[in-house]
Amino acid sequence: MALIRKRRLTEQQQRRIQKQQKARQEDIDTSHDLEGLVVQHYGRQLEIQALSLPEQLPIRPSTAAGEPEAFWKEIELGSVWRCHTRTNLEMLITGDRVKWQADPNTGLGIITAIHPRQSLLTRPDRYHKVKPVAANISLIVIVFAPLPEPAPTLIDRYLVACADAEIPVLLLLNKVDLLKEADPIYQLIAQYQELGYEIMQCQSTGDLTALSQRLDGETVAFVGQSGVGKSSIINHIVPNALQKTNVISENSALGQHTTTSTRLIAFGENGALIDSPGIREFGLWHLTLDKIEKGFPEISAHLGYCQYRNCTHTHEKQCALKQAVSDGKILSRRLESYLKLLEEIAEQQKN
Repeated sequence: MALIRKRRLTEQQQRRIQKQQKARQEDIDTSHDLEGLVVQHYGRQLEIQALSLPEQLPIRPSTAAGEPEAFWKEIELGSVWRCHTRTNLEMLITGDRVKWQADPNTGLGIITAIHPRQSLLTRPDRYHKVKPVAANISLIVIVFAPLPEPAPTLIDRYLVACADAEIPVLLLLNKVDLLKEADPIYQLIAQYQELGYEIMQCQSTGDLTALSQRLDGETVAFVGQSGVGKSSIINHIVPNALQKTNVISENSALGQHTTTSTRLIAFGENGALIDSPGIREFGLWHLTLDKIEKGFPEISAHLGYCQYRNCTHTHEKQCALKQAVSDGKILSRRLESYLKLLEEIAEQQKN
């Protein structure tokens, strides 16, 4: 079969096409726009929850006698619609507030505009591109558990991402029923409490009243390793959420991926819970040195006091960070996490 070469367009032709596309988009009448919320992605389509109603609801067309009843979807507050987006809009993600239009004849809609975001959580993907996770979050809940075994370095990375996004964070220990006395995880909890982080404990099948009260009125993103129980917690708090759950792999002791896309679930009158796919790695190579430092406030307080300006904090004798570790002001493992991130940034800059 002969290969068909794609015709290369001149810059003038590309500008003309872009101008035509923009003109077609501007022809859309925005007087019928409604307020909406992105609750989930489906490839090129998104699910939008209706947050407002038109001033005058469209009238369902009458059906002649003997003819089949035509499809019709009522526009109702809280109803969810599959929507396309205008081509000139930036990439939309779960949690975005948008303007959109509904077509009751097809049950579909079109997103015409996006409201400014109050916050944005991002992470690099496997192709080393920065991928948005969710928007307009007011609280991030980092879930960890005795099984799969907690990864403090991963928790540290989440904390750096939260600091960069300037979103408050809650560390949530789940599956406390699996803990034994003097379990090392208690020491981990104490370390984060001493650093000033808010911590709660729960059992996803137990009483979650205290957690529900803490999350009331917040737009919450749950993050953490696969298998720590994020979806189970959401199902317990919002019984009709119907999030898929799975069991821990007996061979690897790692969680199984059950949540495959980021989904927003209404919670209470003004709150929402966002379940995101579990991840075992969380690269931060796209952040600057200053942003990494924001995630390690106890380390940042000692920076600039080393004997050498270009101190690597690894082998130098007059190193303020190493001295702070010796004095018990910085945890050794936290310094290791910090230096590992600096190493990743340096490697990325080389490439």
